[in-house]
Amino acid sequence: MPIKFKTPEESRVVISMLMLPSHANFSGKIHGGHILSLVDQIAFACASKHSNNYCVTASVDVVDFLAPIDVGEMVTLKATVNYAGNTSMVIGIRVDAEDIKSGAKKHCNSSYVTMVAKDENGKTVAVPGLKLTSETHIRRFAREIRRKALKRESAREMQATNFSTDEFVEQLKNYNVELD
Repeated sequence: MPIKFKTPEESRVVISMLMLPSHANFSGKIHGGHILSLVDQIAFACASKHSNNYCVTASVDVVDFLAPIDVGEMVTLKATVNYAGNTSMVIGIRVDAEDIKSGAKKHCNSSYVTMVAKDENGKTVAVPGLKLTSETHIRRFAREIRRKALKRESAREMQATNFSTDEFVEQLKNYNVELD
């Protein structure tokens, strides 16, 4: 019998790795693309652990780069299931970097990735629900409900059939655009 509910801790994944010169961009900082690759990998691991199935990335909903990461720093990624729907999960990922000489730590990235569980034939499959056991769990789940609703509303509002140019032309005067 499949597990009906899991706590976020049961599916939590943490990885740490040293950032090497091969991960750096031309300015000597760790390339954002490298961090995004790690974010996608840990999101896959966390979602697969939660669902006990292969998972695919459906969307990367938020990626906030907050501080640069230097070569030689130890990067730790922490992934948790923040939301579970019928076949999808939103994985929250926190990226921290630590100067291994001084021990100074900094929060460098927060990301939210939607993953979908698939069976061996590529069909979507049901995932266990989330057992919310703390205020933090409830807040994270509620934030995802709100984020999904805002995303749907924004998509609806910006559809060509619903969009009103006149409504936005006045607002555009406050931006770095020239209207012809």
